[in-house]
Amino acid sequence: MLRRLVAITPITGAIIIPLLVPLAITRAGISTGVVLTLLLSSIWFIAMLKTSEMPH
Repeated sequence: MLRRLVAITPITGAIIIPLLVPLAITRAGISTGVVLTLLLSSIWFIAMLKTSEMPH
């Protein structure tokens, strides 16, 4: 299960963020798009750090 999460985390963020940000900008405005970008990219970065596999 953890191996799948490690593999899916970068792909998911790379696909979802570019799709959601333009939708937020067109529906709610540029400021909402910027805030959404910051929030999503921060959450994605933290998730990638938590699921990263480091050599011991």
